[in-house]
Amino acid sequence: MKLSIAFSTCPNDTFIFDAMVHGKIDTEGIEYVPVIADIEELNKRAIATSYDITKMSFYAFGFVIDQYAVLPYGNALGHGVGPVLVAREPMDEEDFVKGKIAVPGQYTTASFILNLAYPQAKNTVPMLFSTIEAAVLSGEVDAGLLIHENRFTYADKGLVKLVDLGEFWEKEMNMPIPLGGIGIRRFLPRSVQEKVLRAVKNSIEYAFENPEDSAAFIKRYADTPDPEIVKKHIELYVNDYTRELDETGREAIRSLFIKARERELIPPYVPSIFFDE
Repeated sequence: MKLSIAFSTCPNDTFIFDAMVHGKIDTEGIEYVPVIADIEELNKRAIATSYDITKMSFYAFGFVIDQYAVLPYGNALGHGVGPVLVAREPMDEEDFVKGKIAVPGQYTTASFILNLAYPQAKNTVPMLFSTIEAAVLSGEVDAGLLIHENRFTYADKGLVKLVDLGEFWEKEMNMPIPLGGIGIRRFLPRSVQEKVLRAVKNSIEYAFENPEDSAAFIKRYADTPDPEIVKKHIELYVNDYTRELDETGREAIRSLFIKARERELIPPYVPSIFFDE
């Protein structure tokens, strides 16, 4: 049996899924066919229900929660991991909210948190996440919302932080920021879903036990060739919430959906969110 599994180019995803897609663990007769793309592309394809298992932003989950359930393993949440708004030079809030802001896609959690924090910032331009730093540096946009590896590189390129939106969320909500999760199609037979669940869990554990084993796979897709940045990225985004969602993580995800529904940004009906509900 073959199942499609889609995840991003980012080191945290290639790190945890390497063993699963390359047969380094027992997949119980399932061959996982990987599709690797930018997170916003994954969001759009998830909304079109393109894949059996897929990474997507938690904000995007709000549009397809009737089609995909959130798995308890493989998710990206945490403290100090949120998107960062940067510019070429310091700017006051009244100036940057009037300016042109590059965002990493309309369905990303980063874009949603920007809307939550600064609803008056209407002039946003969706871009591939890896091009935002250059767009800010060139003056194409006034500010940019950075995610993934760019969180570690913007200062070296001469950009300055305006706001850490992860800090905004954590202060406002008093819980970790839910960035992205792993969804499984609800129509799959329960026995198949349970095999997938075990494979994801075992792939993550294999990655932790054999951290160097996925190096080539990670390097092939990473936005940076710098191994230290890749290491920092994995250490920050692959954490206890990745290994298994606890009630704090689940409540953070529920809270994001509640905030999005309050603003009428996602459909009002949300059935059970998690695979094991």
